[in-house]
Amino acid sequence: MNKKFFIETVGCQMNVLDSELAAAELIGCGYESAAQSKDADIILFNTCSVREHAEEKVYSALGRLKHWKEYHPDGILGVMGCMAQKDQKKIFRRAPHVDLVMGPGRLARLPELIATALLTHEQVMEVSLDRDVDRHSAAEIKDSFHLHDPIRLPLVRMSVHQAMVRIMFGCNKFCSYCIVPRVRGPEQSRPAADIISEITTLAGQGCREVTLIGQTVNNWRFDENGRRLVMADLLERVNAIDGIERIRFVSNYPTGMTDELLQAVRDLPKVMPFIHVPAQHGANSVLKRMRRMYTVEEYRDLLDRIYSIIPGVSVTSDFIVGFCGETEEEFEQTVELVRYGLFKNSFIFKYSPREGTKSALEFEDTVSEADKKRRNNELLDLQTEISTAANRQFVGRTVEILVEGPSRSQVKEEKQEQPPLLALTVDQNRLHARPVNDTAVVQLTGRTPCDRIVVFDGELSLTGQLVQVRITQSHPFTLMGELVSTT
Repeated sequence: MNKKFFIETVGCQMNVLDSELAAAELIGCGYESAAQSKDADIILFNTCSVREHAEEKVYSALGRLKHWKEYHPDGILGVMGCMAQKDQKKIFRRAPHVDLVMGPGRLARLPELIATALLTHEQVMEVSLDRDVDRHSAAEIKDSFHLHDPIRLPLVRMSVHQAMVRIMFGCNKFCSYCIVPRVRGPEQSRPAADIISEITTLAGQGCREVTLIGQTVNNWRFDENGRRLVMADLLERVNAIDGIERIRFVSNYPTGMTDELLQAVRDLPKVMPFIHVPAQHGANSVLKRMRRMYTVEEYRDLLDRIYSIIPGVSVTSDFIVGFCGETEEEFEQTVELVRYGLFKNSFIFKYSPREGTKSALEFEDTVSEADKKRRNNELLDLQTEISTAANRQFVGRTVEILVEGPSRSQVKEEKQEQPPLLALTVDQNRLHARPVNDTAVVQLTGRTPCDRIVVFDGELSLTGQLVQVRITQSHPFTLMGELVSTT
């Protein structure tokens, strides 16, 4: 019987994609995916190091699995991802029952490393060298992007009709609070031809929406036949691929948002009017301590350009409260920027020092936990107020939705009470998500072009289709609607 694996993912979209790619590698080597960790012979944690809470969550989970190792002496317990690259042997010290530690830059070697751990019964560690030493070979970079068998990868994606495609790896920004450049390595762009080849394959599998991802995705550039290609050029090429209906890209760095890129979003019909561009703070003094390389005035000018160039656009952002030395006056400037930005949503976090970052070395974490929590809640309340008002304007409109499948509440109910709603089958080298009952009416979900979540009732057979939905109710982060027609 083939060994079964289970991957627990913590963190950003980068990690979600890495987990999909890791699963694809393991399936290709004969392993099977387990629905639950208790049914697995191999348990892997794909980890995040951006915030301390995410790391402690993983260490707590590893501690609980000590008894699992006692009952599964031939099982493999592994830690992969950013925390693995950052903590390395520290993981073995805190959790001696862990068998494998692997950094994100070594993903292509996962099956080999698991095989080594199974054979030797010894702890295995494989991480990238320091970014100043290990610049990664061209072959290793290509391996890290993982061009997979056209059937195997869809079997592990969260959606048959949607896919994330990595176009960049690493980061060169070195924001003072951020560990990513140290754990993900130097910024490197993927060749345009490889990106287009993968997306063409995805379209042939039935994928209708792709999200291009990178730490600073709008800084993608590649020299081809003596010409420097930039993000706007890549979007134009993806827009020309038959079968792809929607294109998104995240995350962006403010200084790379050129008018040329914004005009491409406006003019290319398949590129969705949605921009995620983190601000992180609203005070120039804090942005300077963060080493963000732009001013609040420049960020506001960017917002003005986005809203003036792209009709119907929505913008989302990230903010950190309680950064080293943040005063009440500096925090209020962030509040003002959130009011000015009219963001569809903001991802708001409390600052926590990360070992190995400039801020941890150069600044004292002077803001109390109570003040961080208060400021976090105040900013969340303001964003909720803005999001509520913005979503209310959609009531009565008819919007186009790409149906992603059953809503989260429907899936939760299914797990508790019902048999599976969808069955995956492969026919003529193409993956199909076939409803178990085509006529079953359930609560479906999808997104508008501007990335607003819509929930409505419809038949499961609509999954993967573009439909028209009239909005009947609004909530801060969700719209409710009624099906009007299919396209």
